[in-house]
Amino acid sequence: MRTAVEGLDLPALDRFFAERIPGFRGELTAERLSGGRSNLTYLLTDGTTRWVLRRPPLGGLTPSAHDVLREHRVVSALSDSVVPVPRAVAHSEGDPLGVPFSVVEYVPGPVIRTEEELHALPQIDIDRCAHALIDVLARLHSVDPDGVGLGAFGRAQGYLGRQVRRWNDQWQRIRTRALPDVDALYARLAEAHPVESGASIVHGDFRIDNVILTPGEPAAVRAVVDWEMATLGDPIADLGVHIAYSDPAFAPVLGGSAASTSPRLPAASELTNRYAEITGRDLSNFPFYLALGYFKVAVIAEGIHYRFEQGVTRGAGFDSVGEATAPLAAAGLRALSGNLETP
Repeated sequence: MRTAVEGLDLPALDRFFAERIPGFRGELTAERLSGGRSNLTYLLTDGTTRWVLRRPPLGGLTPSAHDVLREHRVVSALSDSVVPVPRAVAHSEGDPLGVPFSVVEYVPGPVIRTEEELHALPQIDIDRCAHALIDVLARLHSVDPDGVGLGAFGRAQGYLGRQVRRWNDQWQRIRTRALPDVDALYARLAEAHPVESGASIVHGDFRIDNVILTPGEPAAVRAVVDWEMATLGDPIADLGVHIAYSDPAFAPVLGGSAASTSPRLPAASELTNRYAEITGRDLSNFPFYLALGYFKVAVIAEGIHYRFEQGVTRGAGFDSVGEATAPLAAAGLRALSGNLETP
């Protein structure tokens, strides 16, 4: 008898796969994968083929924050683009799990999540990997949304103002305590934001542990994953959140050792300069984008902490996530003063 897996109805998925996926051989087994702290991610196999299924967390949902169907749409659209993504296989709006879910092909390759995993690489490979991430981000931002069928994927105009309001709305729903710096950061971001730099497909959560690398070649990205916050918007916001993730204050969100916070990664200024050189975009207003990134990550951290307090998180390392919210908000306030470099 196969082992039950929380969050999945395996017999019901057997029937779903039999109806939707050619070549399915029957009777899935599953295991929950480590990694993402929002949507739940599972490795499924019928003994011959492997797939990855993503579904929302078990509780503490906030509107639009765990949109696996959005993931499915953007991955499907980018399948033949310059951005490497897993092949989309199937999706459902509810049946048979009672929640939306998406299924993609399993892409083998290392995912660097911790500082220890990153530091196993020689410094030259760490630098090459960090540069490759910026290159992939720049390629994403070069994709014509209309050309891949995503012209109506979101309202590109007014993106920055909507982001400030949306993440404050999230904060009001999931805050577990009074944190004045979060409110102060929101107020300053809401006061004024720059004229948007343009519009592109934005990933929304771009960092090193959301990519699958090529075995033995850390500078080659095989697939970008975790597209639940993707939309159309100002591409520099993607760069801002990517740099915010390099702050050591983020480490508790991933259990205390986050590869993105390693001091051995290139300096933020080196990465932003590389992005500017590739894309030709003007980064003179980058302090705002970085502060917005910090605001977003602070609210994400609080959302995870909220679900932990509700008792609906699964796995280890959630007890310390709430420690990140206030320092991230404080860093956002510092960023608005023009301080680019993270501690």
